[in-house]
Amino acid sequence: MNKIFIVSPLLLSLLPSTSFSEEATKENTPEKTLILAPVTVTATRSEHKSTSSTTVISRQDIERKQIRTIEGALRGVAGINISNNGGVGKQTSIYLRGTESDHILVLIDGVRAGSATSGAAAWQHIPVSEIDSIEVVRGPKSSLYGADAIGGVIHIHTRNASNAKAKISPTFSVGGGSYGHYKVQGGVSGKVGKAWYNLNASHEQTEGFNSCAGALSYGCFTDEPDRDGYESHAASFRLGYQLTDWLSLEGHTLYSGGSTEYDGSFQNEADYTQLIYGGKAVIQALDFWKIDLSAGASQDKSTNFLNGLKQGVFDTQRVSFSALNNFTLTPEHVFSLGYDFLDDSIESSNTYAETSRNNHAVFIQYQGEFLQNQVQVAYRSDHNEQFGQNSTWNASWGYDFNNGILVSASYGTGFKTPTFNELYYPGFGNSQLNPEKSESYEIGVKGDHDKWNWSLNGYLTNIDNMIAYDSSIFLPNNLSKAQIMGIEAMVGGRIYEFDVQLNYNALDPKSKDAATDGHVLARRAQQLFRIDVDRQIGDASIGTTVNFEGRRFDDLANTREISAFVTWDLRAEYQLLEQFTLQGSVDNILNTQYQTASGYNSAGVTVFVNFKYAPQL
Repeated sequence: MNKIFIVSPLLLSLLPSTSFSEEATKENTPEKTLILAPVTVTATRSEHKSTSSTTVISRQDIERKQIRTIEGALRGVAGINISNNGGVGKQTSIYLRGTESDHILVLIDGVRAGSATSGAAAWQHIPVSEIDSIEVVRGPKSSLYGADAIGGVIHIHTRNASNAKAKISPTFSVGGGSYGHYKVQGGVSGKVGKAWYNLNASHEQTEGFNSCAGALSYGCFTDEPDRDGYESHAASFRLGYQLTDWLSLEGHTLYSGGSTEYDGSFQNEADYTQLIYGGKAVIQALDFWKIDLSAGASQDKSTNFLNGLKQGVFDTQRVSFSALNNFTLTPEHVFSLGYDFLDDSIESSNTYAETSRNNHAVFIQYQGEFLQNQVQVAYRSDHNEQFGQNSTWNASWGYDFNNGILVSASYGTGFKTPTFNELYYPGFGNSQLNPEKSESYEIGVKGDHDKWNWSLNGYLTNIDNMIAYDSSIFLPNNLSKAQIMGIEAMVGGRIYEFDVQLNYNALDPKSKDAATDGHVLARRAQQLFRIDVDRQIGDASIGTTVNFEGRRFDDLANTREISAFVTWDLRAEYQLLEQFTLQGSVDNILNTQYQTASGYNSAGVTVFVNFKYAPQL
């Protein structure tokens, strides 16, 4: 047995009761480092508390840890595996609790994001500078959100000034470092009377490094021994107004566009555009009846080039609408009734047999508290234009011992329709694919104490008709079954003025199909361990992160093994004046040469220095 598998649970028993980022330390913390988690609504689609396993990454977390990419924000978070094809701006896939990369529902300000062709979000193009917080909800949520939420939900919130105290708060930052990387960001936000606003923009560019590890490496069909750069322009805008005591309106937009260079296929450059926009109205119809109406669209566009010649165009759009009624019968009992609509459409230089489909859904949920018990039950019926009706449901129970300790158990089902690429991509699609269906079981215990929080969760997920690449037919195919077992341990809090966060994940994601029975699902590290330690010293702060990822396989046949690795990062910050802050970081200080996708390099030692200006007006 791997030593880290033994040592990490021992750490849980040796440390005092602890706190991770899903519940930030609120007491006995200097004001400068105080991190308050925002109200989370994704797990239940209401502000009622939930027993779901949830992590919140706040804006303060992003700035304190000097995070520059979504990959950097999510790496090491409980339950998450990440693969990257060669650096900043390159193809990035996220796996939550061992499920597929398209088994995560991605929301940006409540709008369903991601490509209608691939079914996954373009994580590498989501600008961290525009983000206010990220909610990671682990476990199936199809009973509330429908397809895609087999592994869970990741909800990204852009910058928001609805709780601002100042009328105007400008910010500006500029930074640069290794691989010709530089970034400029500026914005202004505030609240004036009953209105709030936020406008932010950024530009980022890097020369990168050679993405491909070698011409004969799997995944890199072509190798150009050059730097593979990336350029991004991004902006976000939000405007809200409290019209009356019972009605508020808000609109939001997130834009990201640019180009990326890469090796490993029959293209070597791509231009991309991501645009997510929407609006919502919150109506307090009666004291006990709240209505949320929201609508939006997500556009994902890319154009591929080979030596300057256009090779392919993929323009996809997802239009969504939601009507949610929350009835607070008493503070302890909430009843929800909702309707969701989704329309996916694609335009491409390739010929697809089908180019659009829609989905209508209704759902119902009850949340209750009585005699220290917490109960949540939900049911949803989806009608997909192509695959017909699918029903999902979940039930969870928790018991609060009134000493900061909560035990919980849950069961949930999920489903996922095949993507347009899996069904119809010319020469690759398999139109005979069936939807994937899942059942998940989870038990957990967590403690919330003075200076520390901790949690331990175990889960089992069975997926029928799981879609994976089948080398026997050279097409995607339905596996008869996949089974995923896992344990997540999270600890965090304060020891002798040091803020500590620790994550440990053990994962056993296996195929149960006759041809590959017992094989590990591709690109999932079976063990993950991360520890963050930070210390505030007057106007300065220092911090470090150690990240371990165990071995993984790059293919379902388990013939291409990717070795385990350890990275070590350092960071420091100094507040020169009240309005000026200087930051510096050294990532991968050990210069570890590692891969998370076979044949693709990762960055070596990386230095980055950033200067921030935030005047108080």
